[in-house]
Amino acid sequence: MSPRVALPTPTAARGAAPEGGDPAAGLLDRFGRRATDLRLSLIDKCNLRCTYCMPAQGLPWLAKERLLSAEEIRRLVRIGVEQLGIRELRLTGGEPLVRKDLEEVIAGIRDDHPQLPIGLTTNAIGLERRAEGLRRAGLTRVNISLDSVHRETFAQLTRRDSLDAVLTGVAAAAEAGLTPLKVNAVLVRGVNDHQAPELLRWALEAGYELRFIEQMPLEADRTWEREATVTAAETRRLLGEQFRLRPSAEERGGAPAERFTVWDKRDAATAEARGTVGIIASVTEPFCAACTRTRITAEGRVMSCLFSRTEVDLMDLLRSGADDLAVAQRWADAMWAKPAAHGTDRPGFDLPGFERPDRSMSAIGG
Repeated sequence: MSPRVALPTPTAARGAAPEGGDPAAGLLDRFGRRATDLRLSLIDKCNLRCTYCMPAQGLPWLAKERLLSAEEIRRLVRIGVEQLGIRELRLTGGEPLVRKDLEEVIAGIRDDHPQLPIGLTTNAIGLERRAEGLRRAGLTRVNISLDSVHRETFAQLTRRDSLDAVLTGVAAAAEAGLTPLKVNAVLVRGVNDHQAPELLRWALEAGYELRFIEQMPLEADRTWEREATVTAAETRRLLGEQFRLRPSAEERGGAPAERFTVWDKRDAATAEARGTVGIIASVTEPFCAACTRTRITAEGRVMSCLFSRTEVDLMDLLRSGADDLAVAQRWADAMWAKPAAHGTDRPGFDLPGFERPDRSMSAIGG
């Protein structure tokens, strides 16, 4: 299957000055893309040590005073929604459940924006105790990271024997109504790739939407190799051993996952579909031209692209008495300069010009 989009084409962006962004036009870039989906990291710290993300010993964590406060997060979301056209919010980390004030953060945002979809990306450790409280605070749904339902494989990938805690958290989120519940899985060659059909069967039987994500060069150990990536094409072949997949008829828009309707090969040909599965192919089937995301790190820096090496600080404005318009202007300027793809002028992690970002995924926010 060929990439849906390879490279955006520069366009004359109405309402945006050539030298920078125009908040009145929203978070528009030079290629005519408009960011409406905010991924906001609450913390860089995580209680797992996934091999494709960080070293076994962890990383130097940000001091509490360097993190965005609950009120600063609330203000940034308010500026994004009211002045820059943000229509969807995902709170990320690190592991956002590590923040003790998570319910306060969500409740403040919900008070300001009763209709805003608020999602949370989490590993679900501790979610059993907090799922209902998070829903009451205003959380809409969760994306849960889970690469295997085998205890030994889970421990190998995360360096923690915490599968039971994760599965309990997943069940609690579903019971609390934090749906549609999506499960994100990274396949690692020789470790869990052969388990892909089993993981999909587990998700379908539980009523969750599984999304496989190609491993990207965002690990702190810097051991990623293009040849070791389990590609979208390989994932489709693996799933095809037990399931029939058909591309979803629903419009994909700016969603990173290509969705497929799933039938079990064990069922009769007339049986109804079992559900859906998504594949996020950032490496082999890039979708950069349709990107609608803007990211803010836990210390208040805009990253216009997940692979950008340029960060624009909003924290100094927040803490120096600047008004909302000044914050919006700097944010819009940062997004106006968004690169075409993968932090450079063309997609491809193995092409000349690509440089890994200085941060790992946990420090950026997914």
